[in-house]
Parts: sequence; structure tokens; C-alpha cells
Amino acid sequence: MSKQLLTSFPLHDLTLNNRVVLAPLTRARAGKERLANATMAEYYRQRASAGLLISEATSISEQGLGWVETPGIYSDAMAQAWRPVTDAVHSRGGKMFMQLWHCGRASHSSFHGGEPAVAPSAIKLNGDYIHTPMGKQPYETPRALETAELAGIVEDYRRAAERALRAGCDGIEIHAANGYLLDQFLHSKTNQRNDAYGGSIANRYRLLGEVVAAIATVWPSHRIGVRLSPNGAFNDMGSADYREQFAYVAQQLDKLNLAYLHVMDGLGFGFHHLGAAMTLTEFRHYFHGPLMGNCGYDQASAEQAVASGAADLIAFGRPFISNPDLVERFAKNAALNPEADVAHWYTPGGATGYIDFPCLQY
Repeated sequence: MSKQLLTSFPLHDLTLNNRVVLAPLTRARAGKERLANATMAEYYRQRASAGLLISEATSISEQGLGWVETPGIYSDAMAQAWRPVTDAVHSRGGKMFMQLWHCGRASHSSFHGGEPAVAPSAIKLNGDYIHTPMGKQPYETPRALETAELAGIVEDYRRAAERALRAGCDGIEIHAANGYLLDQFLHSKTNQRNDAYGGSIANRYRLLGEVVAAIATVWPSHRIGVRLSPNGAFNDMGSADYREQFAYVAQQLDKLNLAYLHVMDGLGFGFHHLGAAMTLTEFRHYFHGPLMGNCGYDQASAEQAVASGAADLIAFGRPFISNPDLVERFAKNAALNPEADVAHWYTPGGATGYIDFPCLQY
């Protein structure tokens, strides 16, 4: 089998040891205080042979919360708590970007002291239920953000990026995928605004563009990545004009000398079936920097994507949960551990199903 996946890659001024990326994976082990901890440090240390590690989605503000016991980066204590994690990754020669997150409407009033979640427009997420601090609850109709509030959200992203820098991260990934706030602004389905942030493809991109620009006052642009999910249906997403919208987004991001564009091109996380899936090859026409694929790849399909030039990097999610030594297994063509029990994927607290998977014996 070709080993191009395991060759080093120059990510601008960073040299990655290989093209295998730990995808951002919500694991909900940060406790009620939402502070990174020693168990999390061990989790990332175990997986530090990946060329690049992207942290689990990390909330930029209390307003941005929407998952139980996920970590934050909106206080100095949170920044300090992340430092042992990045130190653990660096101790093994790894590189780590922090993914910044605002859940938008994919949340519940119980995360916000009884106040409604916020969104581009007051459109309820069509889903069965959401896990909240009070257990499973039905989704609620969010409050549409006022135009004057958006500058404050952009500033929350900038401050989070500052704290990620102090936490020892190597870069930032902006989460603009999977039906969270920035993705909600991109989609005509969820953005029905009539101000400068809605009503057209260019206006729907505006908030993401402002977030990138704000973070670029803290980090050089070549240390900032963006994640998109043009094909995704997760969190009740999918718009009829998705192809035009995401082509435009990629073209705008192409002008910014970003670290990479991370595209969830695979369909395993849900597909909206509104037309043909957008592929990495298609995105190559719009974005000429490093391109990362994600969702449903195995070693063979990842090798093919890199060898063909469709992708420079491939992010792996589920295989990395139960195989902390995934890179070493790829190198030896070794069998993978069985997939982790889904009951442990998002289980708050504890090492079970998190840092207790067997590694190859050397």
C-alpha cells in the first residue's frame, strides 16, 4: 500500500510528521466547570503521533454553549487549564490547533440561565431532543440576534483566539460546520435575515469573514483553518443553494492565505440529498491552499485521496477514538481495534472508552 499518507507535509511554517489528522471529536470530559484536565491531556498525548491534532470543539462564550461538560476557552482559568494538554502533545512532537465553537440554535435555555439560545433567525431546529443539564429536552425556538450584537460575538472569537495562544496551541480552527452558529449564518434555510448578514450569498458569508479577520489580528492567517460541511444534514441543515453558497465561501477563503480548508466531504455524518455531494476535487477549483478531507475515510481511501491530489490531509474521527496509535497501525498495516462503544463517545467523566484502548506492542 502507498505510504503517501504517512509522508511529512509543510503546513506553511509548520512541518507535520504525516498527513493524518485527529479530527475534532466532542468527548464531554471537561466536567461541569468546563476546564481541560489531566485525563484530557492523556487522551491527546496518546494520539500525538498524528501530523496534526484538532481539539474538540471548544466554546468561545457562555452564550455559545450547547453540550454538557464540553470545554471552554472564555476565561483565563480555562486557558491555563489547556496548557498541560498542549504541553503533552508537544512532548511527543505533535502539533495542535484549537477548534473554536458557538452552538447557536443547537442549544437550549437551560445552558443560558433560562434565556433562549441565539441564532441568525428565529427558526427552531427540527430534531427529536437535545441533551441538556436537565436531561433530554425538546428543542426550542431561538432568539434572532440583533445586528448590533454580532460585533460582540466576533470579539468573543478574537478573545478566545488570544487565550488559545496563551494556552500553547499551534493554531486555530474556526468551526463553521455541522449546523452550529457560523454554519447557520451560511445557510439560506437558517438565515432569513434582511440586514447586511442575510439575504444574499455574500451577506451570509459576512460573519464568517469577520471572524477570520478578527482572529487574524491575533494569529497569522497561515495558522488559521476553517471547517465546512457543505453536504451535511446534521442539526437539521441543508439548503437548496448549498453549491453556490459553499463555492462562494471557498473562493473568499482562498484569498486569505489560511492554514487549510477542512471540508467534511464524506456523507457518513448525514447528507441533505438536495443534489450531488460537493467533492474535494470540486473544492480544488475554488481553494488553492492546503485542503483537508474528513468523514468516513479508512487508510485505503485516504491514501487514494492524497495520492490523487484531491487532498493534502485527511482527518480521522471514529478510528482515532479506539486506536490512539492509529498512525503506527497504518505504518504497519496492522488491524484496528474494534470501534468504540457509542455509549462512551460523549460520556461525561471517566477514562472508560476514552484513554483505555490497547496500543500495539513494540
